[in-house]
Amino acid sequence: MKCSLIISTYNWPGALEVCLLSVLAQKHLPDEVIIADDGSAGETRQLIARYAEKFPVPVHHVWHEDMGFRKTIVLNKGVHKSKYDYIVQVDGDVILDKHFIADHLASAEPGAFVRGTRAMLTPERTKEVLDNKDINISWLSTGIKHRNNALRLFALRALGARKKMSSNSVRGSNLAFWKADFIRINGYDNDLQGWGHEDEELAARFINAGIIKKIIKLCAVQYHLYHKVSNKDNEPGQRQTVERVKEQNIQQTKNGYGQVSN
Repeated sequence: MKCSLIISTYNWPGALEVCLLSVLAQKHLPDEVIIADDGSAGETRQLIARYAEKFPVPVHHVWHEDMGFRKTIVLNKGVHKSKYDYIVQVDGDVILDKHFIADHLASAEPGAFVRGTRAMLTPERTKEVLDNKDINISWLSTGIKHRNNALRLFALRALGARKKMSSNSVRGSNLAFWKADFIRINGYDNDLQGWGHEDEELAARFINAGIIKKIIKLCAVQYHLYHKVSNKDNEPGQRQTVERVKEQNIQQTKNGYGQVSN
């Protein structure tokens, strides 16, 4: 099965570089890489151009002007750009275990979207990773928080998998879905701008449309680089949007994938 990997980023080229190094190290490469860039400056563009020459699969840079936190819009543009039926989505501040893409493809099934987990790196370990471009991290490495999320036991992955008709705790940093399902609910809500809950709101509409959440553990491991928390001024209103979507059983957003282009 072929897939598109979408990586969201904004003005942190050092993190994006180690993320791309971890993509290059995959045992099973995605069939294309799409970097959904929410308005980064020229250093990020130069980095992507440099790495595009190294990749054996196409690398596409989808960018729009920096007008504040508009991640939903650029992710919709990224999906527009994608060629393949299955989408794996991550943030540009994570390091992927070398089996990450293969594990997601093994976990895919019709009628479901997949939510993975992540281990967190301490500030000290994050600095080491960025300084040395060191992506060789494992469950046993130092400087890891939520260590259980770093454990990969692929043969036992069924023990860590469960399904729920719930949008809670969905994070776009480790997410996968069928492109047709994404289009069916009109993708991300472009009106959700600023930090908070855009991925959970998407998941709520997946659930309302009868697409079940599949939670996976013991596979699809990733490590999140430490950074300061983003401005959360818009978070309360966006949390209310999620609740409204649940209460009113909304399946499609009025301003989403169909209202943007790549």
